Amino acid sequence: MTDYHREKESDTSFLWLKDGVPVSLSVVSIIKRWLFPALAVLVILILIIVIGASNTKTSNRLWSMEQKVTNLSDVIKSLNTSLTQAQESAKEVQKMRFAVENNKDQLISVSEALKQMSVVDSLSKSVATLKCSLERIINNRSGVDACCPPGWEQFDFNCYHFSTLSLSWNESRDWCEKHQAHLVILHSDKAWDFVIRHSMPNFHWVGLSDWRTGRWEWINRTPYTFEYRRWMPGQPDGWSGHRLGEGDEDCAHLHHNGRLNDLHCSTKMSFICQRRNMDG
Repeated sequence: MTDYHREKESDTSFLWLKDGVPVSLSVVSIIKRWLFPALAVLVILILIIVIGASNTKTSNRLWSMEQKVTNLSDVIKSLNTSLTQAQESAKEVQKMRFAVENNKDQLISVSEALKQMSVVDSLSKSVATLKCSLERIINNRSGVDACCPPGWEQFDFNCYHFSTLSLSWNESRDWCEKHQAHLVILHSDKAWDFVIRHSMPNFHWVGLSDWRTGRWEWINRTPYTFEYRRWMPGQPDGWSGHRLGEGDEDCAHLHHNGRLNDLHCSTKMSFICQRRNMDG
C-alpha cells in the first residue's frame, strides 16, 4: 500500500512536470516571435531619426553654401563692374594722353605766346613811364604832375581808379591788388574832397572796414579816426537783418552824396583803387 501510494505520488509529480513544459515553451516562443520584429522596428526608427538629423544638417549646410555662392556671385558681379569701369577710365586716360601728345605743339605755342604777352605788358608799362617822363620834360611840369596808368586819375603823388565794375568788397580789394594798388585810404581833407568829387553820385567801396577786429580801420590796418560828419545820419549801425550771410554790415562805402555808410561786404558795387604814380 505504501509502495503503491509512493509510486502514485511519484507518477503524479512526473505528470505535473510534464504538463508544465509546454507553458514555458510557449512564452519563450512568443518572446522569440516578437523580440526580433520589435528590435528591427527600433533599429529602423533609430536609423530614421539619425538619417533625418543628418539630412537636416546637410540641408542647413547646403543652404549656407548656397548663400555663400550667392554672395560670391554678387562680389564677382561687383568686381566685373569695377573692372569694366576701370577699363573705361583707362581708355579715357589713353585718349587724353593722345590728345595731349597731339596738342603738345599747340601748348608750347600758347606758352610762348603768354611769355611774349608778359614781355609786351612789361614793355607797355616801360613805354608809358617813358612817355610820361618825356611829356613832363617837354611841358616843363614838376614831379607832382607825374603820370598815372590809362583810366586812372592823378592827385598829388597818387593815382585813383573809379571803377565801372560792380564787385563785392573782397573782390574789389583783390582787383586793386592785382593792379598794384589797394582800396582807397583817405587821411586828408584834400583827398576826401578829390575822391568825393569824382565818385558822386554813385556808390563806391572804400578801404574801410571793421570785420577784422570789430573796430573801424583802413585796409592797411591803420586806425580810422572816427568823424561823424563823414557818415550818413545814424550810421554806422551794423544792421544784421540783411539776410546776406554771416556777419553784420562790416564794410564802408561812399553814398551818392559822398558820405560814408556801412553795408554787408557781399554787396556788389563800384569801388575806388589807389596807388602811387609811376614816378612815386
